[in-house]
Amino acid sequence: MNARRSLWLGLLVIALDRPSIPPAARPRSLEAEMNHPFPKFETDPLEDPLDALLVDVAVRVQLPPGLHAKACGRGESVCNHIDRKGSPLEGRVLRFYPQGSMRIDATISTRGTDEEYDLDYVAELDEHHLAPPDAVLDLVHQALRDYPTRRAVVRQTRCVTVFFADGMHVDVTPSALLPHGAERESHIFHANPEKPANEHSHVPMNAYGFGDWYNDRTPVERRFADAVNRRIYEAAGTEIRADAQFDEVPDQVPLIVKSVTTVALQLIKRHRNVVYAGETGRIPPSVMLSCIAGEVSSPGLPLSDMVIRLARAIARKLMAASARREKVSVVNPIFPNDQFTDRWPENRRQQDDYAAKLTELADGLEYIKRHGSSLEDTQDWLRDRFGSHVVASSIRRFNERTGRAVQSGEHAYTSRGRLYVPSRPALIGLGGATAAATAPARAVAHTFRGGRR
Repeated sequence: MNARRSLWLGLLVIALDRPSIPPAARPRSLEAEMNHPFPKFETDPLEDPLDALLVDVAVRVQLPPGLHAKACGRGESVCNHIDRKGSPLEGRVLRFYPQGSMRIDATISTRGTDEEYDLDYVAELDEHHLAPPDAVLDLVHQALRDYPTRRAVVRQTRCVTVFFADGMHVDVTPSALLPHGAERESHIFHANPEKPANEHSHVPMNAYGFGDWYNDRTPVERRFADAVNRRIYEAAGTEIRADAQFDEVPDQVPLIVKSVTTVALQLIKRHRNVVYAGETGRIPPSVMLSCIAGEVSSPGLPLSDMVIRLARAIARKLMAASARREKVSVVNPIFPNDQFTDRWPENRRQQDDYAAKLTELADGLEYIKRHGSSLEDTQDWLRDRFGSHVVASSIRRFNERTGRAVQSGEHAYTSRGRLYVPSRPALIGLGGATAAATAPARAVAHTFRGGRR
């Protein structure tokens, strides 16, 4: 290897020779957290190397552009099949609409191969809102069971799932409008086919209103969205050209991710999937995490700060409930009868366990930001929390990007305005950043409300 290549490989290390991560930090009070003077980004929103790494992780666990378009098309196709001519529900579907992660642009992969995506839709029917839950779900299953797929169509407890050969699946949840409710206030139908009828129920819901509430609180942050969506399209092999000082994604190219809060939410969901990979029961529901993200959203924060803020907010809500000797209760802010935590947690131990995991995540990220860490130590720590394969790919992309900047003579600065100058150039060594790329992450399949359907 020549001297020039040795030099730029050495420069691929973050210039922070510090102890490994981290001792536990004392959590701030909720008031202190909400008022903490996090810096707002005014230039490049990904100038901090930790933010850049976290964005690369998020890029690798969400729908790429091609699959995003395919997902929308499949959702529409499945919904149209329910209402087709000859269907037992022909002419009885009032409307379809996306719910959950599809509604708020927060869809991520749901298992370790990072190739499975859960797409959630509501089918609003003309059924009476007090119709027998099992009969309604069976009717939707009957309407979908001949859908042309090489996998299966499965009747679940609250939805019917169409599985596709490439791992994507569409969940269709039937609903019926409440007779005197506000717009889209509905009941969905709960009927576990293995449970007796006296355990079936009607569950209040307004997923559409919640989506509006969340989107209102997380407006498009154009500078951040441009930077992140550029990464998304680049990872998918699409080159986007622009002449501005800070390149902008052209208007005709859809923004898949729109806000810092939503990317932070995706990272929290990914962390949950990884740390619960070995669990067989229910896990913290995505809708609960989304609601708390909407509550603490602060447009303009650097990504790592928003992840810390969200992790601590969720942990505090869980710990506060335990301090009252209660299970946590999170409800739909625009329809309080819609209980987001009706099936999780099953006991206080579960919420205490998740609060501890989130606090550890926030403490670690905060330690890196305050004290620094070598890229090698940061990689090892992130892998345990976001998955080996995803983090190894992100580190490779970070190294490639930094190497190109060094070779082209572009400036590469830390968030404190310092040039990346390694104190331990041999830390990564030859191939050290890529050696861990073979171990796939394992993440648990789940529904938007935390169950296994």
